[in-house]
Amino acid sequence: MIYDIAIIGGGPAGYTAAAEAASAGLSTILFEKNALGGVCLNEGCVPTKALLYSAKVFDGAKQAAKYGVKTETPTFDLPKMIARKNKIIKKLTAGIRTKVAESGAEVVLGAASIQGKDSAGCYQIACNETVYQASHLLLCTGSETVIPPIPGLETCAYWTNREALQCKELPASLAVIGGGVIGMEFASFYNSLGCTVTVIEMAPEILGGMDQTLSEMLRANYTKRGITFRLNSRVTAINEQQITLETPTGTEQITAERTLLSVGRRPVLQGFGLETLQLTPARGGVEVNEYMQTSDPQVYACGDLTGRSLLAHTAVSEAEVAVHHLLNRHPYPMSYRAIPGVVYTNPEIASVGKTEEQLQAEQIAYTVKQLPMSYSGRFVAENEQENGVCKWLVSADDTLLGAHILGNPASELIVIAGLAIEKEMKASELKQIVFPHPTVGEILKESL
Repeated sequence: MIYDIAIIGGGPAGYTAAAEAASAGLSTILFEKNALGGVCLNEGCVPTKALLYSAKVFDGAKQAAKYGVKTETPTFDLPKMIARKNKIIKKLTAGIRTKVAESGAEVVLGAASIQGKDSAGCYQIACNETVYQASHLLLCTGSETVIPPIPGLETCAYWTNREALQCKELPASLAVIGGGVIGMEFASFYNSLGCTVTVIEMAPEILGGMDQTLSEMLRANYTKRGITFRLNSRVTAINEQQITLETPTGTEQITAERTLLSVGRRPVLQGFGLETLQLTPARGGVEVNEYMQTSDPQVYACGDLTGRSLLAHTAVSEAEVAVHHLLNRHPYPMSYRAIPGVVYTNPEIASVGKTEEQLQAEQIAYTVKQLPMSYSGRFVAENEQENGVCKWLVSADDTLLGAHILGNPASELIVIAGLAIEKEMKASELKQIVFPHPTVGEILKESL
């Protein structure tokens, strides 16, 4: 059998594309070497959020007196948190398996390897000692954790996100190497549980790529909660539990029971026969056009492999774009104008569209319109002694360019801002929308 499309990788892009393609009538085969759902569902986005919610509930219990609720001193059960997280993963992966199966797509569990094209122009994919044929390929191989070349690391029992998600015994201290999204989320979780946390970041500020004013505010918040930050600092060596840093003031050594690496991720390019296709590279991954086609028009690539936006929701949208284009049914180009980014700390920080730093670099004139989150009555009622900020960036012609929110529930509010920015709404147009009262979402209108 010659399949219409073979998909390598069963993460958000892969399983979305498989269900969409098969439901539309394409003969579809999906290869996944580990488990459907990919890193996002099995050892990334979803399990992290499950643990962070447990930590948020624990934080709420500790602060219950602020809201007039009397409780005994709250405690936590880390193994039970981990078990709950695993139960959630099991439930959601079962749902994905059902979705793909009901679409009619065939799923093969195993490591697939592209063998090249045959004389008829079909792609040969070997998996589990069987060779499959397909007229089109969709590559969704995702990304992997970057392991920096730190001297001594090879003898250190360090953590990546995988090990940090399975920990059933709280370490007394944790050093987080990398102050990006992953690093800050784990720092937040372990700090909430009482672990002594140090975040080491090479850049002048945490959360590079996010609005730097909000990043600074979040760092100040967590500094008050006991996290130590070493900015402009580089790890030069690790010896068991001792970490050597090169800082602006010289060499420093810190001690931590556990070390978590979170310096970033990179596209997976090895192990599935990519070299047989001779595709044009870009951004550390594979070059694609606006319809997710590679330099070979019969081969599409989506998700982290493109190196463009290493986010699950971006991967899902790219997969939908690719399948629509392959079907030639109302094809539409992929838009990166309004890709939301969220850091699920407590409080949350969310961003969509341009940052001030980007606008300044691009020499685009803009105006800042912002208000403290405490201008929302609902926010004040539910976030005792918290402040936060809602910040809009507006062009000279009143077009909404970017939105940045610090404060709960930023991850939900950013959806409204993303919709407005994607549709290139004017600030005056959004101000005409009726927002329900009292809601935290009103801050989006009030700040304009």
